[in-house]
Amino acid sequence: MREPVGVRQAQAQRTRSGVLAAAAAVFVEQGVQAPIRDIAERAGVGIGTIYRNFPTRADLVTAVYRHQIDTCVALAPRLLAESASPFIALTRWVDAFVEFLVTKHGLGAALGSGDPGLENLHTLMLDTLLPAGAMLLEACDAAGEVRPGITAYTLMRAIGNLCITGPDYDQADARHMVATLLAGTRPTPTA
Repeated sequence: MREPVGVRQAQAQRTRSGVLAAAAAVFVEQGVQAPIRDIAERAGVGIGTIYRNFPTRADLVTAVYRHQIDTCVALAPRLLAESASPFIALTRWVDAFVEFLVTKHGLGAALGSGDPGLENLHTLMLDTLLPAGAMLLEACDAAGEVRPGITAYTLMRAIGNLCITGPDYDQADARHMVATLLAGTRPTPTA
């Protein structure tokens, strides 16, 4: 006797959620190029189950990070409403963006790899994160809290590049350099 459709759908959703949670954990530990078998083992499923749900690595990477990207996007207007100044909101949002990037070992390098399968993640980031960053930067610009001419794309790309960690450049180094970059966006005091 076959299970009712609702039961099968619920099980499929639990399996998919389990795979995504396992992939997120493995990506933090090993990077986005971690072996699929490690993700399958952590999720308690076979490799075929992963490929049935996510035909390519890029599909899996995108699915894992979509929720985190959406969370970062939703943070921007909330910080702008809660913060004492637009620059404080921008700084707090950039901190969250940096946390997203530096804990995703290999994500920055993967995005810059030219892999056509990861273009959807790059597009997702541009289409969702860029407007959030632009909103904060425009508020800072209107308040005179940043130098004129800084675009969200350029700032976020610079931040992304600073967050590519390696053997001699760790998460703390990335955070320090991003803080230095942000300090450099402040207007020059007039004498």
